[in-house]
Amino acid sequence: MREFTIGNNLVADKFSGIRLSAICRLQPSPPYRKEGPVNARNAQLETSLLKTDASENAELEIRSRSFFAFNTNCCIKAAVKTDGTQPSSGKLLEKALNDAVGLCYRYEKLWSHTRKGSDIWRLNHAQGESVPIDSETAKILQLSRHYREETAGLFDVSMAPVAELWNFRKAQVPKPAEIARALEIAKTGHPRIMEDHAQLPTPESKVSLGGIAKGYIADRISEFLEGRNVHDALINLGGNIVVKGRPFLAEAPQRHWRVGIRSPKHASQRKAAEERAAALARSPHGTDLRTLRNYTLPNEEPACILELNDCSIVTSSIYERCFTDEYGNVHHHIVDPRTGHPSDSDLASATVIAKQSIDGDGFSTALLLMGSYWAKNYAEGHPKLEAVLITRDGRIEATSGMHEAMACIAGRAESRMLL
Repeated sequence: MREFTIGNNLVADKFSGIRLSAICRLQPSPPYRKEGPVNARNAQLETSLLKTDASENAELEIRSRSFFAFNTNCCIKAAVKTDGTQPSSGKLLEKALNDAVGLCYRYEKLWSHTRKGSDIWRLNHAQGESVPIDSETAKILQLSRHYREETAGLFDVSMAPVAELWNFRKAQVPKPAEIARALEIAKTGHPRIMEDHAQLPTPESKVSLGGIAKGYIADRISEFLEGRNVHDALINLGGNIVVKGRPFLAEAPQRHWRVGIRSPKHASQRKAAEERAAALARSPHGTDLRTLRNYTLPNEEPACILELNDCSIVTSSIYERCFTDEYGNVHHHIVDPRTGHPSDSDLASATVIAKQSIDGDGFSTALLLMGSYWAKNYAEGHPKLEAVLITRDGRIEATSGMHEAMACIAGRAESRMLL
């Protein structure tokens, strides 16, 4: 069995001949057969045919699309059963995955805050004037308001002016006066939605859907595949994971997907490896910088492993994007709306398990900002959420609904679980 890194999570898969092409290891990739119109955006197709346990003649048609979107590596893997009498099953699955990737690109074009002409770009550059927006843009902005209210402002798409001050490319720490001014702008309020128009409260206000868009899109893709009669799938949008149906196996059948959560203890080694790899990538014949995202150390062990079905898993962590300033202080990208500074809670990561991926987006960051005590109590009392929390010193806590999922593999995983 091999474990594959997807965002902050590790997915264990028992394919004997298949690799998730979304895995970002700096090593030669297996050959892929490219086809379909989305290949112009580096989407790659992976194909396999495996025997299943259903009958001697039954087989699985497996397809996997890997592509770069939302400034991260993504992968959609799915399987359908065939008895050989319907040779078109694989082609229909390929078309479904091509269309799903196209759906991702449509949303990226609609909501990217850096793409000129997108709904969010036009809204941010309208100087406080009303602008026409797509109906789905209106819907996700309304949902953003809902999560803002649910988390008492700990999740807030209006924090874009503050987040922009923390320049991770240049490793710059903003000045206190700049943070105070940006917080003042951010707290002026959420965009006003008027059916097919939106308006920001001030000319300086900005929004970013980076903290919620992937969850929304993952849910739409899941619904789309279900509508195409694709019931077994793994959807990965840069760490927003949705697992559907049963895992596709070449060996004995398994009932659950196995998902591991990254350990904070590997963060410093992973960061050093990323920096070395980035130096290589800057050379004329180096690796594409996009392959450095979600970098995995060889033989990296997860902090814990969950066995799950038909749900979404989303992790917010402090060790994926960070920089060290001139005084040796480490700053990460999870900015607290209450202070304008990176979170100083005792949590290194917060993983939310829910039916809807958008709930994972809306609550995982908020839980991380709350700290372990309040986060566990909040998630325990929420009807839609389960959570696994890892503190900076490596302690693991989980809501009661996760006990069985974690305990069933406790003897096989090198995890120190404090449930």
